[in-house]
Amino acid sequence: MRDQPTKKALPASYRPMNAQNAVAGLRGRDVLSTLRSLALQGLKQPVHSARHVLALGGQLGRVLLGDTPYQVNPQDARFADPTWHHNPLYKRSLQSYLACQKQLNNWIDESSMSADDRSRARFIAALLGDALSPSNSLLNPKALKELFDTGGSSLIKGLGHLFDDLLNNDGMPSQVSKHAFEVGRNLATTSGAVVFRNDLLELIQYKPMSEKQYAKPLLIVPPQINKFYIFDLASDKSFVQYALKNSLQTFVISWRNPDPRHREWGLSSYVQAVEEAIDACRAITGSKEVNLLGACAGGLTIAALQGHLQAKRQLRKVASATYLVSLLDSQIDSPAMLFADEQTLEAAKRRSYQQGVLNGRDMAKVFAWMRPNDLIWNYWVNNYLLGKQPPAFDILYWNNDNTRLPAALHGDLIDFFKHNPLSRAQGLEICGTPVDLQKVTVDSFSVAGINDHITPWDAVYRSTLLLGGNRRFILSNSGHIQSILNPPGNPKANFFENGKLTGDPRAWYHDAKHMQGSWWPEWLSWIQAHSGETRETLMALGNPHYPPMEDAPGTYVHVR
Repeated sequence: MRDQPTKKALPASYRPMNAQNAVAGLRGRDVLSTLRSLALQGLKQPVHSARHVLALGGQLGRVLLGDTPYQVNPQDARFADPTWHHNPLYKRSLQSYLACQKQLNNWIDESSMSADDRSRARFIAALLGDALSPSNSLLNPKALKELFDTGGSSLIKGLGHLFDDLLNNDGMPSQVSKHAFEVGRNLATTSGAVVFRNDLLELIQYKPMSEKQYAKPLLIVPPQINKFYIFDLASDKSFVQYALKNSLQTFVISWRNPDPRHREWGLSSYVQAVEEAIDACRAITGSKEVNLLGACAGGLTIAALQGHLQAKRQLRKVASATYLVSLLDSQIDSPAMLFADEQTLEAAKRRSYQQGVLNGRDMAKVFAWMRPNDLIWNYWVNNYLLGKQPPAFDILYWNNDNTRLPAALHGDLIDFFKHNPLSRAQGLEICGTPVDLQKVTVDSFSVAGINDHITPWDAVYRSTLLLGGNRRFILSNSGHIQSILNPPGNPKANFFENGKLTGDPRAWYHDAKHMQGSWWPEWLSWIQAHSGETRETLMALGNPHYPPMEDAPGTYVHVR
């Protein structure tokens, strides 16, 4: 059912952190430098500072008298407990906290600092404000209730969890129960086999789940910084099973988790490996063309591959390309990237090359600090203050199943965000060939997430415009992962679409139609139209040249 919703404001463009930060990192010395600058600014503008201190004093006076000048965001789960709003002491504590945050931001906005310095200062102030929230203390009413209800055992359990995380989780609160899931047992369980392997990847072919199948296969290329089974979690949200049940011959790449021996693997290495996988798919299925699907950095990889194939006049191997939350246009404004000067970026490259890899845990920390209230302080309260085990959630288990990036690919990604090479013809060279995406005339289907904090939707939209061929763009609800795992039957699923792709994402959004339900059926109709004729299903996996090596999910996915 299609309907035009009441027009809402465009989703906020302010994003403290995104994919660039996970690649470039954020050094503690840069944060401390900004804190020192804030302290010096207070001394440089004593009258300005005194005026805001007096204003804060007046606001706190109103709060002590029982006034409530500040409203809490109704979506802020930290203060959902009624005690924060009805108990006089807690109400005053919350209002004082909000007053301090408001006045500090006003002090920054009205200071004489440069625009970049103000952006850095707001970023640091937001991190400090989140950390110092009264909900993060033992006085949290939920924590106090749990303490009394359990006779103090919640505090003892919380200290145990804290000690365990200090020893085994780099001091970060655990986001998921590590013992609830096992790859091959209750994750990545769809039947299939590894039919091809090289140093960088295993190619998994899945057993058909339909009486007929389309001639042209689908090859799923996951991001190199994650394991492939995000596409094969529980059966009700398994993208792989959805494709199989709808007659698509489905293959997926499982990347090898690199170690220091593989420091020289760069983007060209991954492109060559995917090209080998494409040739294996073609040989096994007998199809001259393959449909590609890339997610996040996997989307960047398939775009670079198509540019390489176009330069070699072999683009006919690709029937269509699907891009899920993928950045090809890497120009993103982010306050945290103001910390990343030339020296910082080069230091990040040197550090990963010396180590051979960029550790997945380091990237995970940065991703967590992108949404600290959701991914850090929420678990701080649950695990330590309430003494509860973290939840058993398959997506979070996958998210915490860390992988590494080889140093060369890490350097290539830093250069990608630094130079935005795909935004111009021949700005990127892959395997010795220049890439011009406008010459890549393959039909494409792109999906972005409206609340995506890693690959912002307007940047994904601009990425779509870089491609040649017929392009389709869908804006899914939710964030980076949930916008992908949005199967039919999800009651919250909805998306925006506008067939006219203008140069301005704001204009596109203003005229877009709102559609209830999942975008998966829309993609299915599109991909089936690009998959050729249907035929009787061939149940055998592989062929004499590519015999099955072992059952899915293979070996590489288990490498820690």
